[in-house]
Amino acid sequence: MITVLSLGGSIVAPDAPDTVFLTNFEAMVRQWLGEDKTRRLILVIGGGGPARVYQNAYRTILAARKDGTATQACNNEADWIGITATRLNAQLIRAIFSDLCSDAVVYDPTAPIDFKGQILVAAGWKPGFSTDNDAVVLARRFGAKTVVNLSNIEKVYTDDPKTNPNAKPLDTISWEDFRKMVGDEWTPGKNTPFDPIASKGAQQDGITVICAGGRDIENTRAILEGKPFKGTKIG
Repeated sequence: MITVLSLGGSIVAPDAPDTVFLTNFEAMVRQWLGEDKTRRLILVIGGGGPARVYQNAYRTILAARKDGTATQACNNEADWIGITATRLNAQLIRAIFSDLCSDAVVYDPTAPIDFKGQILVAAGWKPGFSTDNDAVVLARRFGAKTVVNLSNIEKVYTDDPKTNPNAKPLDTISWEDFRKMVGDEWTPGKNTPFDPIASKGAQQDGITVICAGGRDIENTRAILEGKPFKGTKIG
């Protein structure tokens, strides 16, 4: 049984690597995998705070230019900066689980992959989407029907609760309604519960996505075990 878990950079490294969270997450994963050796886990790692810090630095420098080239290739270059941050975070996660992960970090989810251990770790692929899309590609490739998306967002809301006090949390939402909320376009660093490009792919492939707060380790375990959980099911 293969489970795909998209681990948001915002909980792996909100500013720097969160060693308390990572220690607790590692302990839970090892216990869960140890209870059933047929369980296998694909971890797709986001860029988090380091990605945004470097992307913002890049945009600040561009904005200071006087030659009118401030926007040329901006999104593409900012994406590559973010992708590099995901790869650093992913190398850290792979090192933590090195005894269970015998494959190198996956940079291209469409390339040949052996997946010899119990854990496979993946990072950003190429510009045009976030690591959420890589998770969907890997789920399709390995036959997983669900992607568990862990971030600093505990549930999907009807609107942004930071700007709309009347926004309501949702337990479930259809792909059609969710995609109306997030749109169809990706910009580097875009903060949505799930990437618009990944959402389109998941809908087309019939993949369910569970969005939940990643810092609640017991809630994550409940999701992995198919028990009641706090979060939003999109599908």
